Amino acid sequence: MVAREKMRAAIVTAPRSWRLASVERPQPQRGEVRIRLEGCGVCASNIPTWTGMPWTVYPTEPGGLGHEGWGVIDLVGEDVTQIAPGDRVAAVSYHAYAEYDVAPASAVVKLPPALNGVAFPGEALGCAMNIFRRSQIAPGDTVAIIGIGFLGGVLTRLIHQAGARVLAISRRPGSLHLATRMGAKGVIRMDEHQKVIERVRELTNGRLCDSAIEAVGKQWPLDLAAELVRERGRLVIAGYHQDGLRQVNMQLWNWKGLDIVNAHERDLEEYVAGIRFAIDAVTSGVLDLNVVLTHRFPLEDLGAALDNTDAHPEGFTKALLLYE
Repeated sequence: MVAREKMRAAIVTAPRSWRLASVERPQPQRGEVRIRLEGCGVCASNIPTWTGMPWTVYPTEPGGLGHEGWGVIDLVGEDVTQIAPGDRVAAVSYHAYAEYDVAPASAVVKLPPALNGVAFPGEALGCAMNIFRRSQIAPGDTVAIIGIGFLGGVLTRLIHQAGARVLAISRRPGSLHLATRMGAKGVIRMDEHQKVIERVRELTNGRLCDSAIEAVGKQWPLDLAAELVRERGRLVIAGYHQDGLRQVNMQLWNWKGLDIVNAHERDLEEYVAGIRFAIDAVTSGVLDLNVVLTHRFPLEDLGAALDNTDAHPEGFTKALLLYE
């Protein structure tokens, strides 16, 4: 029997504990490709596993949690014709905290030459593009975005470019500075519930917002978002709610006649479409990745990357792991 080639892969073994393991490289099956990964974005959805939730199971699978990878195709399975070894791609795969991962050929998108050498966490960018598309923002709208991290920052830029007015709401001064750079026309410190509402009323002449996008994933921002939307406006839930059940003020939602949009996509075709839209946004100059991809770590420093994603130190927006 011929020994299979090895790769390094990260395994989270307990809360805030992990190790690098040497494991066999995955082999693509029919309709799949293998990607020699250049890197992977670090997603905030990793934090419950990293910090420890009652439902978390340890150890994670090798490379598990990583799902924002990009790299170069090095091997293809049977019946794969549209992608070839040597193609540089972004992928929707789920074991990308490793040097190699496999994915269905339908889950990868070729990156154009204009992005050669550019770190491109396509799944994260595609997620932002799909939320923007689901939000149905129109020119002239006033939109509140609650939570200005990577997602809120990208959405601020896209909505500004669409001709709408963004009011950015966040706890950290650095996040409000980011929102201004991305085109926000008003920034509000998220400190007191009623104070934020009154400030939005001032900035909208009492009308409130046509849409509010909640991009935090916590109870208070969700409550606040509903307060900031005008009657018959749209509440877009973009935060990833993962720390337990939520309660909503259904009386308020009923009274205002709100349209509620849960803007996360799970359909693979929509994921891939979002990545394609993201490629267009970056190559056309609409979105400057250097503004939002702020911190870079080698695979050996996964723990530090996750700690930064959890703590959000001043100046932090999003971490990348780089393997080369």
